[in-house]
Amino acid sequence: LQTSAQSKWDVSLHTDIPHTASMMRRVAAQLLPRISQGSAQTQAGAAASQYGLILQNTFASAPSSGGELVKPHTASTGLTTTTKLSLSPSNKITYNEHNHVRFEPGQEGRPFAYFVQMGGRFVYASAIRLAVLKVVVSLSAAADTLALSSLEVDLGGMAEGQTITVKWRGKPVFITQRSDEMIAEAAAVPLSDLKDPQKDIDRVVDPKYLIIIGICTHLGCVPIAGAGNYNGWFCPCHGSHYDSSGRVREGPAPYNLEIPEYKFMEGGKVLIG
Repeated sequence: LQTSAQSKWDVSLHTDIPHTASMMRRVAAQLLPRISQGSAQTQAGAAASQYGLILQNTFASAPSSGGELVKPHTASTGLTTTTKLSLSPSNKITYNEHNHVRFEPGQEGRPFAYFVQMGGRFVYASAIRLAVLKVVVSLSAAADTLALSSLEVDLGGMAEGQTITVKWRGKPVFITQRSDEMIAEAAAVPLSDLKDPQKDIDRVVDPKYLIIIGICTHLGCVPIAGAGNYNGWFCPCHGSHYDSSGRVREGPAPYNLEIPEYKFMEGGKVLIG
């Protein structure tokens, strides 16, 4: 039925518009009842009538010997405004300015809009920068912590052979002013006799001063200065012996006493840390 109707539509479209509209109404009235039940027949008739009305007003007249179709005529058809515009499009559009103001070209306030957008972006960027700086500053060490990270010690009052203990970062630090005999004795020790081989010259900046962290490398005890079998340090907890260069010679300690970072300053002072 659809094929037959389509063929008839193609043949008589440009020759008999009223007959075509009547035929489409009959086709629609026959097809739609098969799809729906109940009130579908009424709806199909209304739809066929509306579609035929659109066709009649769309093709008001058709030339008998070819040529272009006449433009649609929408007067007194009862069609909606949207349907009329779709059938007869036009670039002459009337704006309803009752609820808004339509600016003329170039007068729509774009400079002000650009200014507001750029100002907002600047505020956002500033806020992000301040947030990043706040996070970075909060991660930095406090001033009192930075002050404790280094220690300045005056070595002017020390005597030869004397050992003093200072506190640096919560750890004891031994500072010994060594005599020439102590320096020569430490330098003469063969590396083969050491558990943790290290030359004395590699453990000092100035051979006259030995600066080491006073924590035993075994279990963290504090050794006693000027004691032990090697005239250095002795840890009484487990019997570790260190020589005058802070190198382990006997006992369970596996490593030499640690050397902190330090440098000598003018006026006989040393800066640890």
